[in-house]
Amino acid sequence: MRKRLTWTLAIGAALAVAFAGIATAEKPTIVQVGNLKLTLNGGFKPKKLPKNKLSGISLNVSGKIQSVDGTHPPALREVIVETDKNGAINAKGLPVCTAAKLAAQDTSHAIKACPDAIVGEGKTNVEIEFPEQAPIIAKSKLVAFNGGVKGGKTTIFIHAYLSSPVSAAVVTTVTVSKVHNGRYGTKSVGKIPVIAGGSGSPIFFELNFNRNFTYKGKKQSYLLAKCPDGHLNAKATSIFADGSKLTGSFVRSCTPKG
Repeated sequence: MRKRLTWTLAIGAALAVAFAGIATAEKPTIVQVGNLKLTLNGGFKPKKLPKNKLSGISLNVSGKIQSVDGTHPPALREVIVETDKNGAINAKGLPVCTAAKLAAQDTSHAIKACPDAIVGEGKTNVEIEFPEQAPIIAKSKLVAFNGGVKGGKTTIFIHAYLSSPVSAAVVTTVTVSKVHNGRYGTKSVGKIPVIAGGSGSPIFFELNFNRNFTYKGKKQSYLLAKCPDGHLNAKATSIFADGSKLTGSFVRSCTPKG
């Protein structure tokens, strides 16, 4: 049976870490509430950024969801991410993909459908535990596609394909908008539907963003940041099926130049 699922944790966490400014992968950020724990890690280049002008960065980010006692973690339902006003997504002029082109496609066909719209790649694991059965780990490649800019909002599609124990194209729609909330200037909101009848939970992801392109004769980068005061901030809240909420506030150092 083919089911259409949605995965938003990966991009939500990736955006949080990207604009929080994690500069090394030496120390992960860990958020724990009760029996539930979220671990984030990653790094971006370059570490030195201009004070007053946005500059291109590349990003690697990974994350893990787990229960402290080793039991099957509750399913993710919603992700809300606020990121530093000194970071941005630059999608203007980049080729666009649509959800319709990615739906019901395995990974290779999704890539063929929109090769020029790819902005990131990685991998993910989903733990599926049906009643009275041992947990099964479903693995997939993750591919992020530019969905375009409209009305001041940027759309990103994350595609994955689970082949076992369910056969499913996983297409995530993430909408990113600008806000004016003190230190925060960008907000991403994603809602997660029931996965595998409520038995599926994301437990791991890794994403790499390093997209450069040319627009009107000028070289562009998909992710941008600047460093006016030596640090960048972000805040991410993940809401789970059992009512648990994990909120992580990130303050990371960067090195101003110029």
